[in-house]
Order: sequence, then structure tokens, then C-alpha cells
Amino acid sequence: MMNLKPLSLLLSIGGGLMIASGALAETVKLEFPAASPACTLKQRVGLTDVEINYSRPGVRGREIFGKQLPYGQVWRTGANGATKVVFSTDVKLNGNTIPAGTYALMTIPGKDEWTVIINKGAEQWGSYKYDEKADVVRFKVKPLTCDKSLDAFTIEFNDLRDSSSTLNLAWDKTVIPIKLEVDYIDKLTADIDKAMSSDEAKKPYFQAAKFYLDNGKDLAKASKWIDAAIAEREAFYIVHVKAQILAKQGEKAAALTAAKRSKELAEKSNDGAYVLLNNELIQKLQ
Repeated sequence: MMNLKPLSLLLSIGGGLMIASGALAETVKLEFPAASPACTLKQRVGLTDVEINYSRPGVRGREIFGKQLPYGQVWRTGANGATKVVFSTDVKLNGNTIPAGTYALMTIPGKDEWTVIINKGAEQWGSYKYDEKADVVRFKVKPLTCDKSLDAFTIEFNDLRDSSSTLNLAWDKTVIPIKLEVDYIDKLTADIDKAMSSDEAKKPYFQAAKFYLDNGKDLAKASKWIDAAIAEREAFYIVHVKAQILAKQGEKAAALTAAKRSKELAEKSNDGAYVLLNNELIQKLQ
């Protein structure tokens, strides 16, 4: 057993617990739970990656908006360092264009209206060095009120779609909804056309045809690609897309034949969802 003589015990707030005796020293690091735990939120919307780094203060029985956080003052929108948001491509927030990059997400709470701020000063502590000249955009948002209080400040994505989502800032009984929009269609259209005109042996025929169908692109190309996909594999979900393309082209008889074939394949695969989808399409075509 280690014998330390003489024994001295030193507790320092920043350095942890130190036990020392002459030339022999042992340091024990102490780590305590953070009052406002750090959180990293990542979400892909379309082809855009969004990352948000923030800290989550709690209500802890306090009156938050209008008292703990006075109305009309810039808030870091969290705790500790300024809330940081990273966009991998250009995005729109409530219709305002934000170039790809890293920013501070700040807000000015108000009783009836909040101001949301995207600022270039992402690497600052709190909002003490906030500089309005570094604002990229500012816009107003009407707060929503919840019946139930949310103790920990929360940022989350809801209503997720291929080209949009709602970014909610929520704390206590207040929610600030921000519409996030991304534009991936033009880029993906160009990438698909490039892939299809390449010399690659394996091409994404099904995915390309469905993308063109879903986004109102050239149906002649979509029809050609879906036929190539079926030639590789006659799966019920692929034939169903062919039926949809033919229906959009006004080829009702051919679309009906394809829908019936897709239903037959779906029944063999015990896929009730596609049996239902084909029944609905057949009913529309008849």
C-alpha cells in the first residue's frame, strides 16, 4: 500500500483533485454535469446537411421570457457559446436566402413577435460581442404557445420533406417555427443527365425515372429509363412507376395494363401496400 508522508490535499476548481507528497503526485480529474448540457443536432434536408451546436438551459422553476430573458434584447438562443448553425449548401429561412457556411443563430424575444438573426460571428461566447453589422439576415416570426411547458431548451426539425423542413426553437411554453427550404432539383437533374449520358454500365434507371416523374420533368426520358429498369428487374414497385408515367402521358390503356401487372407482382410478393396503391390507380384509370 502506498504510504504518503506528509500528506497534503488540494482541491482547485479548474484543475481537479490533487494528492501530493514530495516528488510523488497523483492528479484525479473531477467532472461535474453541466448546468446547460451541450447538444449537436444533425439533419439532412434534400441534399443539404444542417448541423446545429447549442447548449440547453432548463426552466428550473424560473419565469423565462420577459423576465429571465428580457424582451427586446439579443439572446444567444441557448446557453454558453452562441448557437452555431452550419449549412452545406445555400438555404432559405422564411424566404430569406442564406449562403452555405457557418453562422451564429441569435434571436430577440418579444411578447408578440420575435426577431431571428443569422450572424457571421459564430465563434463568440454568448451574445456579448454581438455585432449587428455582421448580420446576414434578420426576419420576424410570430411565436406559438404550447399548453405544456418544455423544461430544456430544444431545437428540432419537424415536417421533414425532400426540399423543406420546419426548424422549431422551443422552450417553456413558447415555440418559434422557422421554415427551412433547400433547392436540390436543378443540381440533381443535371447530375442525372450527366450519369445517363456516361459510359457507365450500371445506371440508376429506376431512381432517375421516379425523380423525373415526381418533379414534373421530361416524361419521355422517364419512360425510356423505367423500361430499362424493368428490363433489368421486373419488380412490382418499378412497374407501378411505369403505370404512373403512362397515366401522366395520357396513355390510359397502357397505364391500366401496367397497373394490373404491378398488382399481380405485388400479390405474389405479399406486399399489401402496393396492392392497395395499384387498386387506387386502376380505379382512377377505368
